[in-house]
Amino acid sequence: MNLTLLRQVGILSSILGALFGIITLIPIIGNISFLALMCLSSAIVILIMVHCELLDRLSVKESVSLGALIGFVSFIAFAIIYLPCVAILAKVFKLYSLYGISLMMSVGSFGVIIMLTVFVAILSSVINAFSAFLTFYGIDLYNNLKKNELPSQNFSNQMFDNNIDDEFRL
Repeated sequence: MNLTLLRQVGILSSILGALFGIITLIPIIGNISFLALMCLSSAIVILIMVHCELLDRLSVKESVSLGALIGFVSFIAFAIIYLPCVAILAKVFKLYSLYGISLMMSVGSFGVIIMLTVFVAILSSVINAFSAFLTFYGIDLYNNLKKNELPSQNFSNQMFDNNIDDEFRL
């Protein structure tokens, strides 16, 4: 992988993580967007890059490593946006719909918050590596079906036509 590809993946992942950080603040769809961040961010970024023709054919190893990078970077960008916004909402507006996070930020130390954020980012990295693996095989299957590389089965011109009379002669 080259450096420009890694830079493009990092930028797209951080933009996606920031968008999920803003969307997750909405109480009704927050859980769904967090689940999408944890599981589907690599698939979203890879599909965007394939659609814009920034990615060519990938190997399995490259797709898994890109998925892990996307998962880690997107969750760190998510945490940079989401955690301060939750703290501001808890302090200013007394909004305690996310009481556990605001309590952890007020009582817990900064090191514990960073440690938990990095742990969940690694977890997101593993889940998104698998998601990128599935996305790679889905894109590969789609490209193979689009090219119609599957040979058609034609049994009329095979070896049975030439030797069938020889087997049944008396």
